[in-house]
Amino acid sequence: MCSKAPKLDVPVKGKKAQSYYEVSGLASVEEEHASDPGKAKLASKANKAKIRYANTYRLEPYNRVRDYLVRNKAQEILMSKLQQDEYDGASSLFLCASISEEILKAVKELNFDRYKYVVSILIVEKANQAMKVASRWVWDVQRDTWVSAEYETKTFFALALVAACYYE
Repeated sequence: MCSKAPKLDVPVKGKKAQSYYEVSGLASVEEEHASDPGKAKLASKANKAKIRYANTYRLEPYNRVRDYLVRNKAQEILMSKLQQDEYDGASSLFLCASISEEILKAVKELNFDRYKYVVSILIVEKANQAMKVASRWVWDVQRDTWVSAEYETKTFFALALVAACYYE
């Protein structure tokens, strides 16, 4: 519904400008731009307000990461995915990706408050070799943590590392 206010004379740099003040509802904007999809999309974006949240200044999580829960979930997933597998170098890349996605999904379902996660999976063929795995992070010792889970078969060894970093 549109209604027009009386015509007003507004001076602009020594000249008189004429303007109308219109009040239009949401329906009329959508009807006006219904024929042109580009304009309708812009109008709908303009009608949506961006939500801004205030800072909480909270330095401690309400629900801290419990290492044993994450380790148990990662161990269960490694066992279920790798129990019947033999080592294959070509397919281990896709296997690592699927296992890491599944572990990440399971850890997020535990609903630890304000944490971001990094999941790394390593599958190595057993060939009578020694192996050392090292990881380095810069983090807050009080709030951040990491967990490792291992699974071993006759042909390969699998290691899962899950890092949980508190996000202020």
